[in-house]
Parts: sequence; structure tokens; C-alpha cells
Amino acid sequence: METIQLGWFWMILIGGLAGWLAGKLMNTQFGIFMNIILGIVGSAVATTLLAQFDIVPKDSRSAFFVTGFLGAALLIFVARLVRR
Repeated sequence: METIQLGWFWMILIGGLAGWLAGKLMNTQFGIFMNIILGIVGSAVATTLLAQFDIVPKDSRSAFFVTGFLGAALLIFVARLVRR
């Protein structure tokens, strides 16, 4: 399977949008920098978790966005559990 090479610009842009959307959905008050970090790291976390269940997202910008959103939402959820 070939992997798509997004490049730094697209990773930051898509990761930022995914993190921002997850932050809005989960009603958090993070800044844009943290949204970008959550989106990029969240994408890696979600991709790893999905691979454990033999679910491999298609290599595309939209797949990166969806996994980034799911991963960022998961990271926000875990952060809220740890804070309590």
C-alpha cells in the first residue's frame, strides 16, 4: 500500500482543523497551537488504535482529517478524565 505524503503545510492545516473541530464539539478552551498538536497527535493515536482492529484508513487528506478528529476527541476525553 502506498502512503500519501502530505507535507508539513497540509499536516498542520488538516491537524489544526481536526483539533479545532474536536475542541468545539467537546467544548474546550485550547488555543490554535494546542489544536494543531491535538489534531496531529490524535491522528497518530487513532491510526494506531484502528490498526489494532485491522481497520486501515485510506491514505488521503480526508482520512487524515477523520482520524485526526477522532484521535483529538479521544485525547480531550482522556485529559478530562485525568484532570478529575
